[in-house]
Amino acid sequence: MAEAEKKISFQRALMGLRERILTGALGVGDRVSEVALARDLGVSRTPLREAMAELIEQGLLERMPTGGCMVRSLTRADVMDAIELRGTVEGLACRLAAERGADAHGLDSCDAILARIDTALGGSVEQTDFERYMDLNAQFHHRLARLCGSAVVTRELDRVTAMPMAGPSAFLQGQSMFPHTLRSFVVAQDQHRAILDAIRRREGARAEALAREHARLALRNLDYFLGEGARHARRIPGISLVAGTALRKG
Repeated sequence: MAEAEKKISFQRALMGLRERILTGALGVGDRVSEVALARDLGVSRTPLREAMAELIEQGLLERMPTGGCMVRSLTRADVMDAIELRGTVEGLACRLAAERGADAHGLDSCDAILARIDTALGGSVEQTDFERYMDLNAQFHHRLARLCGSAVVTRELDRVTAMPMAGPSAFLQGQSMFPHTLRSFVVAQDQHRAILDAIRRREGARAEALAREHARLALRNLDYFLGEGARHARRIPGISLVAGTALRKG
């Protein structure tokens, strides 16, 4: 029971601190006050310090020379590299799944998720259930990564996906008001099916290339929200950490 309570306290500290950073409640350069934050989150300082160490690994915090941690500033290149790294590892997972032969039940599970995504998309932007789409998209990528049967690869993919704005659903939250949204989701859905097709056909190189190209959709979103879509950028968790981002009302 004591071990379970420790894990719960750690998760509460980790999710609470991460949320404060990604929503901008803690801004770039802000120092994490252990005493105040532990009190606000209802945890002791030990799980909070463990959570801070985890968020240093994820790239959200950095240690200060004088002790303690502060919220880290990111560059566009940092986010680009994280997205590329996610695509590289996910591509490896897909190649291994194709070459080793994916479990039929796992493939069927992925197909079932894609069918539910079709329903969530509807036939127009007005009919699209964006919240449902985001949830199902995350589920699909989680299942897809596990088709390779490698605990090593999936562990590394989970690690890089936790990096700021590197996850497959990182930019989806901000897209619900844009007319191009449904088209981009349809393209992503076509890529999902192409990746599964390559895995089924045991075409490792094709599966890997498709997965890496799919991850690069996030790079287009990054450029959009740092450019012409900057007035909508406040909807994107963590984008306020990118140096030079001006969050405008809109």
